[in-house]
Amino acid sequence: MKNILFIVAFFVSFGHLLAQFNGSIDFKYSTVKDTTNNTYYVKDKLVKLDQFSRKTGNIEGSFIFDLASNSIKFVNPKRKVWGEHKSETPPIIKGKCEVSKGTATKTVQGFKCNEYTVKNTEENTVITYWVSSDKFNFFMPVLKLWNRKDKQSVYFSHIINLPEGSMPLLSEEKQLSDGKTLTKLEVVKINKNTPDDSNLRVPSDYNKFDK
Repeated sequence: MKNILFIVAFFVSFGHLLAQFNGSIDFKYSTVKDTTNNTYYVKDKLVKLDQFSRKTGNIEGSFIFDLASNSIKFVNPKRKVWGEHKSETPPIIKGKCEVSKGTATKTVQGFKCNEYTVKNTEENTVITYWVSSDKFNFFMPVLKLWNRKDKQSVYFSHIINLPEGSMPLLSEEKQLSDGKTLTKLEVVKINKNTPDDSNLRVPSDYNKFDK
């Protein structure tokens, strides 16, 4: 009986691993001053984020997240250097973030998303997230490891008890006082083709940058 339970548990665990998202995700991040184009490349425990120049379309910089070792590398293609990246310390939130789950749903790039709102009266900010729970298992570990300081990332971390594999495919930050949009993140393409290993590594001709 114990052997049967072990075999069942193994295949459930193995099947869950296979079900995790592998592929690429293109998204835009807009502020009142600028819009940047970005791409996540995901394969198992490795995630690479490319950030593109709006003017040239070339890669300005990249981050490689190793979720197995909880480490981050930055990559600078212009200077052909790479280095170890330390996680940022998140800012202190003023006031209280109030989280609510709406009843509305929205389809983004073919994925059903549920509405979540995070509001902070003292910071005059409300962010609406449209969250898909479709095997995007890499996203929340990357967010936690990276520890970014922008409100879109910080406020999302206040949404607890999300299903495993959750990721916002569309989110919008506004001022509570006048409804003015401050930032917007939108996934514009999802490709389920597993990226090549070479696309997730630092190129061999790059030098390590030491401060």
